Amino acid sequence: MIDLHLHLDGSLPPALVRELAQGQHFPLPGNLEAALRAPQDCRNLNEYLERFDLPLALLQTADALERAAYALCTELQAQGLDYAEVRFAPQLHTREGLTQRQAVEAVCKGVARSGFPAPAILCCMRGADEPLNRETIATAAAYQGRGVCACDLAGAEALYPTSQYRELFAYARSLGVPYTIHAGEAAGPESIWAALEMGASRIGHGVRAREDPALVKELAQRQIPLELCFTSNVQTKAVASPADFPLREYLAQGVCCTVNTDNTTVSGTNLREEYKKLALSPEEIKTVNRNAQKARFQKEGDV
Repeated sequence: MIDLHLHLDGSLPPALVRELAQGQHFPLPGNLEAALRAPQDCRNLNEYLERFDLPLALLQTADALERAAYALCTELQAQGLDYAEVRFAPQLHTREGLTQRQAVEAVCKGVARSGFPAPAILCCMRGADEPLNRETIATAAAYQGRGVCACDLAGAEALYPTSQYRELFAYARSLGVPYTIHAGEAAGPESIWAALEMGASRIGHGVRAREDPALVKELAQRQIPLELCFTSNVQTKAVASPADFPLREYLAQGVCCTVNTDNTTVSGTNLREEYKKLALSPEEIKTVNRNAQKARFQKEGDV
């Protein structure tokens, strides 16, 4: 099993949250689960994103980041996964003096200590100052093949259109850094088209592609992988209902779909649970994992 779309800060085991808070003398809310896990029926994406405030507050030291990466990878291995790509935005972990490079080194150290294959994807942030995002790209280039496999664009898609980041990802191309882009989640097909025009080799989510049949055809023809995330897309209203999730519709049209968790803690799920919720047949599970194997940024045998 392979998870290609997995956010570190949204996937902290609650036990680790308690340990980090105790060690940092950080007061926890009385209802920790409610602070970490989004409701199954969120009002909107913003309510979902509120669940990242506490994890981010705790992940501002190298020790905390290393422990978080180690704990997550150990958990993934215990669940029977073979490979994952863990993404995070290093610029969000510099409040207490860490540099972006130090944040990346800490996460890579935790992953390496676990022994589980989980290279990092470094997220640029919509709405962030351009120098911070360019630093993230440069950091991804510096650590490419040394614990980092790609970069990404995450954040408030509806407020900051994907097309605004053309120059940023031209810079990524100039440095030889591959990238996926969150698109087609809070915004529609125009966001996915922009990501494709900017050279994204994968699309984070892409669940709203079907609003433009020509786009679905383009994705199928070019075999651009979609990193679909069922539970979170239902929670954030990216789809109208669980029955409206378009996985099988896309597969039938030849789109290269993968199934991922997005945030195991915030969404209260894991990869096996996603398969169960989608009622995937053994053959469908083979298909989405075969697609993920082809789509992964770090190929088997790579360092």
